[in-house]
Amino acid sequence: MGCAYSAHQDEPIPRTSSVKDRSFVEKMKKTGRNIIVFYGSQTGTAEEFANRLSKDAHRYGMRGMAADPEEYDLADLGSLPEIEKALAVFCMATYGEGDPTDNAQDFYDWLQETDVDLSGVKYAVFALGNKTYEHFNAMGKYVDKRLEQLGAQRIFDLGLGDDDGNLEEDFITWREQFWPAVCEHFGVEATGEESSIRQYELVVHADMDGAKVYTGEMGRLKSYENQKPPFDAKNPFLAVVTTNRKLNQGTERHLMHLELDISDSKIRYESGDHVAVYPANDSALVNQLGEILGADLDVIMSLNNLDEESNKKHPFPCPTSYRTALTYYLDITNPPRTNELYLRWVLEARRHILAILQDCPSLRPPIDHLCELLPRLQARYYSIASSSKVHPNSVHICAVAVEYETQTGRVNKGVATSWLRAKEPAGENGGRALVPMFVRKSQFRLPFKATTPVVMVGPGTGVAPFIGFIQERAWLRQQGKEVGETLLYYGCRRSDEDYLYREELAGFHKDGTLTQLNVAFSREQPQKVYVQHLLKKDKEHLWKLIHEGGAHIYNTFYDIVAEQGAMEHAQAVDYVKKLMTKGRYSLDVWS
Repeated sequence: MGCAYSAHQDEPIPRTSSVKDRSFVEKMKKTGRNIIVFYGSQTGTAEEFANRLSKDAHRYGMRGMAADPEEYDLADLGSLPEIEKALAVFCMATYGEGDPTDNAQDFYDWLQETDVDLSGVKYAVFALGNKTYEHFNAMGKYVDKRLEQLGAQRIFDLGLGDDDGNLEEDFITWREQFWPAVCEHFGVEATGEESSIRQYELVVHADMDGAKVYTGEMGRLKSYENQKPPFDAKNPFLAVVTTNRKLNQGTERHLMHLELDISDSKIRYESGDHVAVYPANDSALVNQLGEILGADLDVIMSLNNLDEESNKKHPFPCPTSYRTALTYYLDITNPPRTNELYLRWVLEARRHILAILQDCPSLRPPIDHLCELLPRLQARYYSIASSSKVHPNSVHICAVAVEYETQTGRVNKGVATSWLRAKEPAGENGGRALVPMFVRKSQFRLPFKATTPVVMVGPGTGVAPFIGFIQERAWLRQQGKEVGETLLYYGCRRSDEDYLYREELAGFHKDGTLTQLNVAFSREQPQKVYVQHLLKKDKEHLWKLIHEGGAHIYNTFYDIVAEQGAMEHAQAVDYVKKLMTKGRYSLDVWS
């Protein structure tokens, strides 16, 4: 079954929930739970860890539940001690520049504002992050510290998971020490009972009405046929692809520019925001997976949670077909997270699940088991390469098609970029390509005052958000507004290969919107030239803009600040951090 698409609009979706429904303490009392594991998750990993921990509780004579903080009133934490041997665990991922994940934003805001007394509340935190970012595990660290400040008692040390290393190993190591600490604190012992391997049971629907079967929708059944705002991660908008053109001339890589029509969607965005798209897996890979497992992919089934009290009734929208699940809901191309024993064979060789099954002929799990264990296929985020002032009815994307050969000789392709590449614009060959999407707000913003200088630094597709910034500054000039200096430092390989938006940038430079257009080509001449070389060349002017002109900076300037400000490196880092605090230094990143 494929995804059914339509552009019909209707009234907004009402979103209400009773106070009682939002009380997790009441639910724990009703269902006999004493451990709750909250997760702040952007890609599904923190949610998976939370589910594992809640399931572990059974081994110690306790009962756990995993919970999305977005679905509950966290002020209820103060009532948690009413439950005997109660424990709150937090698996918190950090997103972007030290931000909470979307589903943990309200929890974060509440922690900042509340002065509730959490005396008697027992807690533990496992943080998920990446040490290559400056704000490593900022969200997990904040939750751990703030709960203690409010009077809660930490019963085990903060766990720090590093996705730049081996996040799975970090979690396993923490988890193996966490449960003995729980046993010691509450005076309980392992029961010796193993919880069921299965979290979901398979139900096959022989004569299911097609109108009741999910065909790729993320939330509401038939939401793609009857579109209702507001549009978000659980209710994406089906945008028509109106433009899909190759940006570069070279054949080695495929860099593309897409335009998505958001007319009549009521979606609003600002320059610097991110657009999220829900991709689909390659149908050829899905068919190969079905063939190797000997499964009928068109069987309609449901995977129902064995825990009837759980809020999460299914691992993905059900009922649906195996084909739909493997195409729209499950990640079949990323290597499974695993321990050190399989690091080289699985991770370094980039074997996804199909490759593992192909290379292990004796391994043939039932397809429903596989569907339960595979992670969810996540939305992919891209910096919006347009300004809503200029393009209010469309969102522009700049992306590079990912394709590489693995150690095994297989060619792996990026799920989303390969899928986007194949989207033919509306009207071409009778097509009407649709992309499920929503907009995620960002802190990556132009300065409020148009006269403030702006310095932008970006290599490759990193230029995408700056296209929106420059478009907006050009629009402001057209409105008769005075606009400050606008400088772009842009890194490419060769002028005839990957100089993206060349004509557009040249036009902005010619009309004066871009005060400076500085492009570094790393492979065009014998001596490689990178963006940092151009930055150092302009160091005096840049320092003046930063130190005296209050320029907003959109990348790193440590070396220039240190040299021109006569500072040690550590002082330069502190200086840039102060710029960050004032909102004058921005990075466009996400985890």
